[in-house]
Amino acid sequence: MAQEQHEGVESNTQDDLTQKTIDTLEIDLNEALEEEHEEEVSDVDYSQLSKEQLVKLLENELASLSGDGLKPAALKKAETLVRDIRPVIDQIKSKSKEAALKAFVDDTGSEDGFEFKYDSDTQRIDAISREIRGVKNAYYQSLDKEKDKNFNVKTALLQRLRTLLEEEGVRETDASGMKSSWEEFKKIQEEWKGAGNISSPHNGTLWATYNALIDRYFSNRNIYFELKELDRRRNAELKAELCEKVEELAKSLESRPMTKEILNDATHIFEDYKHLGPAPKEDQEKLWQRFKAAMDILYDAQRGQFAEQKKSMQENYDQKLKIYELIVPFTAYSSGSIKEWNAKTKEIMAFQDQWVALKGIMPRDEGKELSKKFWATLKTFFNNKGEFFRQLESKREQNLGLKNQLCEEAEAILATGEDTPANTNKIIDLQKRWKGIGQVPEKYKDTIYDRFKKACDDYFNQKRAKNKEVETGFEENLKQKVELIERIELAASGKGESSLNLLSAFKSEWSSIGFVPKKDMQAIQKRYINAINTYVSAIGQLSTKEKEQAVLESEVELVRDGGDGGRNLFRKENDIKRKISQLENDISLWQNNIEFFAKSKTSDRLKAEFERKISSAQDQLNDMKHQLSIIQEAI
Repeated sequence: MAQEQHEGVESNTQDDLTQKTIDTLEIDLNEALEEEHEEEVSDVDYSQLSKEQLVKLLENELASLSGDGLKPAALKKAETLVRDIRPVIDQIKSKSKEAALKAFVDDTGSEDGFEFKYDSDTQRIDAISREIRGVKNAYYQSLDKEKDKNFNVKTALLQRLRTLLEEEGVRETDASGMKSSWEEFKKIQEEWKGAGNISSPHNGTLWATYNALIDRYFSNRNIYFELKELDRRRNAELKAELCEKVEELAKSLESRPMTKEILNDATHIFEDYKHLGPAPKEDQEKLWQRFKAAMDILYDAQRGQFAEQKKSMQENYDQKLKIYELIVPFTAYSSGSIKEWNAKTKEIMAFQDQWVALKGIMPRDEGKELSKKFWATLKTFFNNKGEFFRQLESKREQNLGLKNQLCEEAEAILATGEDTPANTNKIIDLQKRWKGIGQVPEKYKDTIYDRFKKACDDYFNQKRAKNKEVETGFEENLKQKVELIERIELAASGKGESSLNLLSAFKSEWSSIGFVPKKDMQAIQKRYINAINTYVSAIGQLSTKEKEQAVLESEVELVRDGGDGGRNLFRKENDIKRKISQLENDISLWQNNIEFFAKSKTSDRLKAEFERKISSAQDQLNDMKHQLSIIQEAI
C-alpha cells in the first residue's frame, strides 16, 4: 500500500512537470501565431480613398464577420480597420460641417438655427463601424459566457468525480459495480476532454483538482495499477502517433517552406497531445522529448523564416524609400500646359504603380511613416494639379461668357432678316472671333457650339434661299461662257487668219457675260485664259513680245472684271520684280566696269561690248516695268 501511495505521489509530480512544460509550449505557439498574424498586416493610406471606397471596405469586413466560425484574428483585423479609418472620417465630417456652417453663415449672417446632417456615405460608415464593434462585443461576451459555462460544466464534472469516489469507497465492489463505475469514470473523462476553455485564473486549479481526483480514483480501486498501466500504454500509443504526425510536418519542410497552415496543423496536434493522459514512466519523458524535438524544428523554421522576412521587409523598405525620394521633386512642379501636367501625371503614376507592385511588407514603424510620407507627397502633387485645373476652369468660364456674347450677336443679326454684305461680314467676323476664343467648360462645349453654329447656319441658309434665283442666272452665264470658249478654241485651231480685232471682240463678249457659280469660277477662268493664249499664239503678224503683252492684258482684264486670277498676277508681279532687280544690278555693275577700262584698242572693244549689253538690258528693263505697271494697275 505504501508503494502504491509513493507511485501516486511520483505520478502527480511527473504530471505537474509535464503540464508546466505543455503550458510553456502553448504560450510559444500562441506567440508564433500572433507573429504570423502581424506579418500579414500591411499599410494603407485611407486618406487617399473616397467615402464610397471606405464604405465598401467596411462592408467587406462586416460580411467576413457574418459567417460561421468567427475567429479573433478576423475581429482584430476589422477592429483595426475601424480604428484606422476613424481619423480620416472624423476629418471628412469636420470639413463637411465647417463648409456647411460657412455656407449657412454666408447666407444668413449668423449661426443661429444651423442644423447639419451628414451625407449617406458618412452615416453608413458610422453605422457599419458600430455594427463591427457590436459584433466584437457580442463575440467576446459570448466567449466569456462560454468560458463561464465551461467552468460550470467542469466544476460539475469534478463534483461527479468526487461523488463517484465517495460511492467507490462505501459500496461493495463486485464485477458489475466495477464495470459501471469504470464506465461512469470514462464518461466523465470524455466530457472533461470535450469541455472548452475557461478563464485562465481557474484553469490551473481545475486541472490540478481533476488530476488529483483521477489519481485518487485509481488509488481506491484494487485494479488501480493494472487499469492505469493499460490506460498509460494506450496513451503512449496515441502519443507516439501524434509524434509521427508532427515529425511528418517537420520533415515536409525539406520540400516546402514554412506556412501558416503547417503551424495551424501543429497547433491542433499539440492540443490533442495536451489532452492525452500520462504514458508509462519509462516512455513519458522520451515521448515528450520526441514530440518537443519535432515541434522545435517547426518553431526554428518559423523563426528563421521570420528572420528572412525581416530581411525582405528591410529590402522592401529600401526600394520604397528610393521611389519616395524620386517623387519628392514632383511637389514643386508647376506648368501652364495641360499636356505637360498630363505627361508629369503619367510619370508619377508610374512611380505609384512601382510602389503598389512591391507587395511585401515593411518594418512596422518605419514602413508606416514612409507610407504616410509617400501618400502625402502624391496628395500634394495632385492638389497642385487640381489648383491648376481650377484656375483653368475659371478661364474657361470666362471663355463661355465671351462665346455666349457672340451667340447673342449672331442671333441678333439673324433676327433682322437682312443678308446685306455688311451683315455677312459681321457674321464672318464673329466666326473668326469665335476661333480665337479658347475652350469652355466640358459640359457646355457641345451646347454652346451648336447654338452658335445654328445661328450662323440659319443666316447663310436664309441668304442662300434669297440668292437661289441669282444662282440660276449664274448657271446660264456659265453655259454662255463655255460656248464662247469653244468658239475661241475653234477660231484658234481654224485655218482662217486670227486677228487682234477678233480677239478684242471675244474679250468684250466675255466681259458682257455675268458671274458664274462660285464652284465653277476657277475652272472656267483657267479654260478661258488657255483659250486666249492659244488664240494669241495663232495670230501670225504679232511678235513674241506683243503676244506676251496681249496675254498679260487679257489676264489683267479678267482680274478687273472680278475674276479669281489675282493669285496668278501676284506671282507674275513678284517674278517681274525679281527680274527688274536683277537687270538693274547687272546694268549698274556693267556701268561701273566701263569706267575702269583704259584708253586702248582692247579696252574699246570690251567697252563697246558692255555698252551693247547695257542697251539690251535697258530695253528688257523698260518692258518689264511696263508689264509691272499693267499688273499693279489691275491688282
